[in-house]
Amino acid sequence: MQGKVLWFSKVRGYGFIRPDDNSKDVFVHFSGINSEKKFKVLDEEQSVTFDLAENEKGRTAVNVSPMAAQPIDTEKK
Repeated sequence: MQGKVLWFSKVRGYGFIRPDDNSKDVFVHFSGINSEKKFKVLDEEQSVTFDLAENEKGRTAVNVSPMAAQPIDTEKK
């Protein structure tokens, strides 16, 4: 799935992602982020891909990866 980070608390290590299909927001924990870095964080409005998993508290995002940044077209047409 694809979506955008609604918010992510760097202090608490969790937040929520809004899926692009406008389904219910999904909880994300820092342990579900794919990163080589020890300190795993996401930025608000960052585009991500993720898989859905179910646990006792509901839907959660796993295998979360930031999407490659899109180049900005600065050439005027």
